[in-house]
Amino acid sequence: MKARLPKGYGKPDVNALMRQAQKMQEEMQAKQAELEAAEFQGTASGGMVEVTMTGKHVVTALHIKPEAVDPDDVEMLEDLIAAAFNDAVRKVDETTEAEMGKLTGGMNIPGL
Repeated sequence: MKARLPKGYGKPDVNALMRQAQKMQEEMQAKQAELEAAEFQGTASGGMVEVTMTGKHVVTALHIKPEAVDPDDVEMLEDLIAAAFNDAVRKVDETTEAEMGKLTGGMNIPGL
């Protein structure tokens, strides 16, 4: 006698899996577009230097407070700009990873 499995067990429904994968792909594309359009701010030295960039890592603004400018210490200003830029990049990357991770359920999907 053959054992019978309850309905829904046994062979996977390939069509349902494909629909689910397509839905996930659409959600990921929408979230990616949303993240790319979002703006992120990076700061250094308590806001003396601020960098604004999009989720595509495109810098849209750079603000430097006058008190951060010392003609005798250009290296400090360069360091502040680099730190603010790196802070903005870190925020973009962390936000993108967190938001995409919500959609993928923590699966590591190459290219995301």
